[in-house]
Amino acid sequence: MNIHEYQAKALLAKAGLPIPVGKPAFSVAEAEQAAEAVRQQTGNPIVVVKAQIHAGGRGKGGGVKVTKTPEDTKAAIGKIFGMQLHTHQTGPEGKKVGRLLLEQGVDIAKELYAAVVLDRVTGRLVVMASTEGGMDIEEVAAHTPEKIYREIIDPIIGFAPYQARELAFALGLKSAGSEVIGRAVHFFTTIVRAFQELDCSLLEVNPLVLTKQGQIIALDAKLNFDDNALYRHPDIEALRDLDEEEPAETEAKKFDLSYVKLTGDIGCMVNGAGLAMATMDIIQHHGGMPANFLDVGGGATQEKVTAAFKIITADPAVRGIFINIFGGIMKCDTIANGVVGAVKEVGLKVPLVVRLEGTNVELGKKILAESGLNVVAAADMADGARKIIQLSRGQAA
Repeated sequence: MNIHEYQAKALLAKAGLPIPVGKPAFSVAEAEQAAEAVRQQTGNPIVVVKAQIHAGGRGKGGGVKVTKTPEDTKAAIGKIFGMQLHTHQTGPEGKKVGRLLLEQGVDIAKELYAAVVLDRVTGRLVVMASTEGGMDIEEVAAHTPEKIYREIIDPIIGFAPYQARELAFALGLKSAGSEVIGRAVHFFTTIVRAFQELDCSLLEVNPLVLTKQGQIIALDAKLNFDDNALYRHPDIEALRDLDEEEPAETEAKKFDLSYVKLTGDIGCMVNGAGLAMATMDIIQHHGGMPANFLDVGGGATQEKVTAAFKIITADPAVRGIFINIFGGIMKCDTIANGVVGAVKEVGLKVPLVVRLEGTNVELGKKILAESGLNVVAAADMADGARKIIQLSRGQAA
C-alpha cells in the first residue's frame, strides 16, 4: 500500500522527525488558504506547491513549483491542480492531480538521500544513505554505486548508534559539527524504528536536507506498507487513496487475489506467482502482451475463481483470456466450476483458452467440455499462449 507525501510526513513527524511546515489541500481555494497559512506560521514568503500523486519524478513533470510571492503561488496552484501529471512512474497516461501540499521553503545547504529497505540477499533490513540526494537513486546505483553507503541491521542487536554515526560521517556531516552529527544519529535511529513499528516495506527520504541553520529535515518522504500487516494498522489503512489505485486491484484485494493491471490485451488467470510470471513471459515470447498479472493462489475457492474471472472480463482492453492452471493444492475441477459459473453469470465476449494439468485434471476438463461454453483446450502452456494470441487477433487457432 502507498500513501501520499503529506501523509508520510505526518507519520514521520509523529515518530519524532523534523519536517517542513506544510498543509494539504483538496481544491484551488483550499490551496490558496493553506499557502497563506504557511506563510503566516513561518514568516517565510517562499512556498512550495507540490502535486500529491502516487508516483516519483513529480518535479521533472512540472508538479513541484517554488514560489516567492502570493501571485506566483496562486498561478502555480492553478496550473498544477487538476493537471494530468506525467512522470517516468505514471506511464504515458499520467495521473490527474487532485491533492496539493503547500509547504514552507527551506534554506538548503546540502541534499542527501536516506532509506530503510529489506535486503533480500541477506534477509535483513538495511539502512542506505547517499550524498546524491534529490537524484534518481537508481541512476546513482547503476553508475556510481560507491556513493551509496549501507549499514545492515542485525536482527538480534538492532540498529546500533555507531552505525548511525558511520552513516553520518560517510555523508560528510562531521565538518558541520557535533550537533549536526547528533541530529543525524537521531534521524537514522528514528527511521529504523518507524519502519519496524509501522510495518513498512519501504521508507525513503529523498531529499533529506541539511539546512544552512544546521537542521536535518525530511524534505520529501515515501512510505510503502506491507499489505499483510495492515490489519495491525487501521489508522494507516484509512489513509488509502482509492482514486489513486486501479479499481480492479482494489476489487481483487477484497477476495485476497494478487492482481496487477498491465498494458496488454491477453487476460491471464494463473495459480502461483512463479507460474504467472512464466505465463506472461511465454505470451510475450509468442508475440502477445499480457493485460494483467492475476494469481488466484494455491488454495483458491470457487468464489475466488469466479471473482477473478469477473475482474478480467471487466477490463475493456482484454481481447482474449488464457487460464493456465497446474493443480496441486488447487484442484482443476474447482477452477473449472468457477469458470463455468462466472461465464454463465457475466457472459463471454472474447475467446477463452484453458490449460489444465494436475489434480483432478480429467474431471476439470469434463466439466468444461460438458458446460456448452466456447472454451478452447490447450495441450500445454506454449500451445495455450499461441492459441489465445491467434484467437484474440481473429485468426483460427
